Amino acid sequence: MNLDNYKVSKTIKLADLRTKEVNENAKKKLKDIRKKISKLQDTMYAEGKYGMLICLQGMDTSGKDSLIREVFKDVNARGVEVHSFKVPTSLELQHDFLWRHYIALPPKGKIGVFNRTHYENVLVTRVHPNYIFGENIPNVKSLADLDDAFYHNRMDRINAFEQHLVANGTIVLKFFLNLSKDEQKNRLLRRLNIPEKNWKFSAGDLKERKLWDKYQFCYEDLLNRTSKENAPWFVIPADDKPTARLLLATIVLNELEKYNFKEPSLSKKDTEQLDAFKAALENE
Repeated sequence: MNLDNYKVSKTIKLADLRTKEVNENAKKKLKDIRKKISKLQDTMYAEGKYGMLICLQGMDTSGKDSLIREVFKDVNARGVEVHSFKVPTSLELQHDFLWRHYIALPPKGKIGVFNRTHYENVLVTRVHPNYIFGENIPNVKSLADLDDAFYHNRMDRINAFEQHLVANGTIVLKFFLNLSKDEQKNRLLRRLNIPEKNWKFSAGDLKERKLWDKYQFCYEDLLNRTSKENAPWFVIPADDKPTARLLLATIVLNELEKYNFKEPSLSKKDTEQLDAFKAALENE
């Protein structure tokens, strides 16, 4: 498996990329990989020098929720934090567009997962520019102010934000779950046809689906402008969920293995008293 095939390291066109790969042993392989991720996270936690931020983006039904559950189910509950970002609250709108994401960042030693991310601010707001007016930005007075330059400037600020995170010990990995329009249709129909899945369906899903091409354009633009060596994007074929989970987990494991985390050593004083500590406990 050549992981570089999924990394955005040159200009890409989403229409040229596959949305489906199938690995028949994906579920079995994932079990082994997530155990390794769990062990590495434990050591990363003990060392306390690095944290990891995993950003997940994708169209509705691309499988973000189930992917998070399956990939990180073996990680100590203490070691992983998941944040699902919805429509900004009134408090969040009183701050800059990155504020709510900054305060949700994982501390050193932990894996943080953003289910939808700070990239919504150059994606959904670009498809629906009226949303920007809720931010009450001084220099934004009309839709004419929300041109490509406005969003590209935001992307530059996101790049700087992520560069700052990396410089301070956060490992940043970003994943776009590349779902086909046909597969989204199948998944939406499944939500409608299976009663216990009905709650997942929203009429808004159909409205957003009509904007598929606009979303694809915005995704392609942000992927090309914000995939950097220190905070890369990976485009994951998402039509087959088990394989998508395996690919993402493999990339996460590969990145964690680069850091050679080590547990801290006991102080010389405590090391010299280990036998005394054991004796004290055994003689209780």
